[in-house]
Amino acid sequence: MNEARAWKGPILDGHVHMGDLGEREPLLGIMDATGADRMALVSIQDPRAGAGLGPSLVAKALHPDRFYVFAGPNHAQHLSGGAVVTPSLAAQAQRFARIGCDGMKLLEGKPTSRREVDVPITDPYFAEFWECVEGLGTPLIWHVGDPETFWDPARIPGWARDNQWGYGPEDVALEVLYTEVDAVLARHPRLRVAFAHFYFLSADLDRAGRFLDDHPTVSFDLAPGIEMLYNMSEEPVRAREFFIRYADRIVFGTDIWSGMALEEARHRAGMVHRWLVTEDEFRVSPNADYLLGPPEDGIIRGMALPDDVLERVFCRNFERFAGVRPRPLDAAGAADVCDEIARAAQGLSGTPTSETQAGQAADRLRAVASD
Repeated sequence: MNEARAWKGPILDGHVHMGDLGEREPLLGIMDATGADRMALVSIQDPRAGAGLGPSLVAKALHPDRFYVFAGPNHAQHLSGGAVVTPSLAAQAQRFARIGCDGMKLLEGKPTSRREVDVPITDPYFAEFWECVEGLGTPLIWHVGDPETFWDPARIPGWARDNQWGYGPEDVALEVLYTEVDAVLARHPRLRVAFAHFYFLSADLDRAGRFLDDHPTVSFDLAPGIEMLYNMSEEPVRAREFFIRYADRIVFGTDIWSGMALEEARHRAGMVHRWLVTEDEFRVSPNADYLLGPPEDGIIRGMALPDDVLERVFCRNFERFAGVRPRPLDAAGAADVCDEIARAAQGLSGTPTSETQAGQAADRLRAVASD
């Protein structure tokens, strides 16, 4: 990075993934290496494995000033055809709020999730959930869509194809997903949403601006999606103007995950920093993680945003969205939630509760609660 200009203010990474319980200490090292004093752990549940949420709750319990937790819903009852009984989506949202989660993470809207759950977000299955989170004012970090190239076999990046993120006629179309979101927001205009990965509208800033204008309670997060940086680097002056105009509607995030190598995390975060802070022209580092692709894929052109915009993007916008400090966690209540997740996993897959992430997290949380 050009050392003549580097951001020295506070950094709140609003989009991070927590893995196993043993990855808490490495994640603290990543925080230090990337300059983030706080992180939001977006915690997608795997209901069959009982994974995805428990380690995030443990991290929050042990480091209450550093971690926000956004809890994903559990669809075990739906996936089992009713054989496994879990709280409704609305009841889950209420309970997450009650134990001190800071918001919810929704993967519903990503085509791979649509394949799994196979229910549109406009379906009655979700109706009480939308009413509940709107009424509670719950912050939502919501992944909708994927890069437009994933629907084009000639343009999809190799790493995306390897992850089976290439979509065909049997998959939901991107415009269908956007239409469904419009319908939900029309019914629930007070929903507070940060749409992950810039809502995959980085190639169409006019449309992105219209969406923000039409929905004053929503924001975009910057978790890359390397296509986001390449698309905006096509017209860096225009991209800069967009960021200045919508300076209160953009939230910093990296999509770092706790199990990644420290150097990969440093390169991922540093790339987004450099794009926002400097006017450098550069390529993805060859030492970056594979999800960013090879350096020869394209050139990134920095925007050198003003300091007041950087402060909002790096920190203040998320604070306004989810709170200046993470909410206090009820560790005993969180343990009970993890027990329910573990039992649902056992019902779905036969995995003993003690062997699930959730079951192990419940034991850790009870230890914290008893201290």
